[in-house]
Amino acid sequence: MDKNFKYNRLSKDDAVCLLVDHQSGLISLVQDFSPGEFKNNVLALADIARFFNLPTILTTSFEDGPNGPIVPELKEAFPNAPYIPRPGQINAWDNADFVKAIEDTGRKQLIIAGVVTDVCVAFPALSAIEAGYEVYVVTDASGTFNEVTRHASWARMSAAGVQLMNWFSVACELHRDWRNDVEGLGALLSNHIPNYRNLITSYLAQNK
Repeated sequence: MDKNFKYNRLSKDDAVCLLVDHQSGLISLVQDFSPGEFKNNVLALADIARFFNLPTILTTSFEDGPNGPIVPELKEAFPNAPYIPRPGQINAWDNADFVKAIEDTGRKQLIIAGVVTDVCVAFPALSAIEAGYEVYVVTDASGTFNEVTRHASWARMSAAGVQLMNWFSVACELHRDWRNDVEGLGALLSNHIPNYRNLITSYLAQNK
């Protein structure tokens, strides 16, 4: 074990959520999750960002071309969020408006999810690490062609210092303590994990 290891927890006061290239055309390339599962995961992350009032930035790549427009659910979820339609840059970090929107938040923890994992997520994640940010990639709200591609991109990012998480662990690490809001977080989890609803139903029945 590395004696110099420091557990840097996600903080709702220092985190930004970056939703990168969840576009109608690109999402058709996602094969490492079923369509329904992937949509649920992405919307769960969006709900987490709203629940914890995280600054959220949306960006798309070449949306006038085959990549298509951003999925409407995300635009509806964050009507006032910075929205950066990149004219051509594949790596979102190469777009000055995107980087400025992040810098304007004054925050240093970046929660990133997008399509596809090995390009639209990995490229800005690696760039952000180089720029001195803490980067947390949400693995189940990011998708790509197949599991081989997914694991290769996870390995590449992890080797550079990116932390890999799923949306459930992001929610729990931000929340810290159930006593902060049992019913609020419980409802969010129940909306995206059907079996979790049974747990919350039992809890509410016992505490009437």
